[in-house]
Amino acid sequence: MTFDPENKIVKLCAKGMEIEGQPEEAKKLFTQAWEEASNDIEKLTAAHYIARHQSSVADKLKWDQVALKHASNVKDDSVKGAFPSLYLNIAKCYEDLQGFANAQKNYQLALVATDNLVDDGYGSMIKKGILSGIERIKMQKTEIFNLNH
Repeated sequence: MTFDPENKIVKLCAKGMEIEGQPEEAKKLFTQAWEEASNDIEKLTAAHYIARHQSSVADKLKWDQVALKHASNVKDDSVKGAFPSLYLNIAKCYEDLQGFANAQKNYQLALVATDNLVDDGYGSMIKKGILSGIERIKMQKTEIFNLNH
């Protein structure tokens, strides 16, 4: 996914990332970006960063789903590279909430979408996160099976 460095929403989110050590101030910038976003790519970007600053997993999941919805509304290939990360984030939220079936489904969607990742450090990190999540879910299912038998 490519970002226009002159876009006002990208600028607000970049400024928020610079001060993520001050979470409340960063969250204000991401919220401002959300409120000023005028298209699906801008809303995807802002929602992604808002999700990172939620105090509960349920709220993070909600914002990750909002980001995914806006990414899905984009009808060209410009955001295809965002899908693996979006599905990974959603899967991890479901995993943390012990919704293992939904976690597994979203890890699989993330894995399928990895064809859209660039083969670089970021792409490798996302793939590793997806594969780790899939493995954790397998282990979780095994533990549940063993407890029931």
